[in-house]
Amino acid sequence: MDITTIGTFDAASKGRSTPSLCVIHRLLATMSLWAGMQKKSKWSPGPGIKILGATLTVDDGWVDSAAGSAIGICPHCGRRSRSRHGWARRSLQDLPVQGKPVTVKLLLSRWRCAHRECPRRTFTDRLPTVADPYARRTRRVGEIVGLFGHSAGGRPGERLMQRLGMPVSDDTILRQLKRDAEVAHRNSEIRVVGIDDWSWRRATNYGTIMVDLERRAVVDILDDRSVESAAKWLRDRPSIEVVSRDRCGLYAQATREGAPQAQQVADRFHLVQNLRSAIEEQMSLSGRATGRVILSEDAIVDAAAHRGRARLAHRQSRQEIFDMLHALRQQGLSYSEICAATIKVRFSVNLDETRRRGCDEGRA
Repeated sequence: MDITTIGTFDAASKGRSTPSLCVIHRLLATMSLWAGMQKKSKWSPGPGIKILGATLTVDDGWVDSAAGSAIGICPHCGRRSRSRHGWARRSLQDLPVQGKPVTVKLLLSRWRCAHRECPRRTFTDRLPTVADPYARRTRRVGEIVGLFGHSAGGRPGERLMQRLGMPVSDDTILRQLKRDAEVAHRNSEIRVVGIDDWSWRRATNYGTIMVDLERRAVVDILDDRSVESAAKWLRDRPSIEVVSRDRCGLYAQATREGAPQAQQVADRFHLVQNLRSAIEEQMSLSGRATGRVILSEDAIVDAAAHRGRARLAHRQSRQEIFDMLHALRQQGLSYSEICAATIKVRFSVNLDETRRRGCDEGRA
């Protein structure tokens, strides 16, 4: 006996009209949806996660209770472990069901590493194919957020995601776009790299900084400033074509050993510095050779005499300050008192000099 017959027989026995087929089909659809919900494997966001149950909340959303694997694998040594140390909980936003948002309440285990020599004593289950560390949504939801961000933007993407049952804010969409861009830059090959030293602590400890000059972003920072570390870093990246460096021979040797295929060029700062040194040297030589043609003998003598008088005046002023300090010390004053007195004297002298210059400029 089929469903229609059951409906007709039931209606005839109770004196009511025959139920329509659309009501029966709606009932069958509801039953099939519930049957699909009973298949817990269909609700799993990825491998290694076991769905324990699904509940429809009063907020019109689904909450899935899930658990991780029963065996942990240490990310440091790769040893399997069944010794559970504790629990860790994560809440992940997943793909919607029938237009309703889905939240996965995931219970993960924290394991003890069984290898005694492993420096990592405890570790938590890793979900590389499901979600990133500290993420609040699964990878597949993150991909959809990035696609909507690229195509629609911030606020339009927020409205569309809300309508599709994956509510996110416009700030989240923009952060996802920036995160995707950083990952793309990190995974892309480096062609032009700039190498220079920088100080962890000035005049004490120095390292090496690597910059991607095409993207204008810092790629890596090495702990020391040595040929071995820089050469190893360059050797691990065979896609490098151009190395921009300073005039230090250390990085030249590192480039020859680590990236012999790359072309070495000078960076902009040292290039301009070399140009300035060359111009100053050429102008100095030209001035000595043609100084008599450019200036007269009297002008050259006057300029030399003026420079001599300026040096003599500077030397005399320093000698006067030196004598004053010794005189104050012989009077029995302490260093702090001498410093205070000297600062007051120099401040008053500078103030009088400034006033005098202002009066001279006013008269002029």
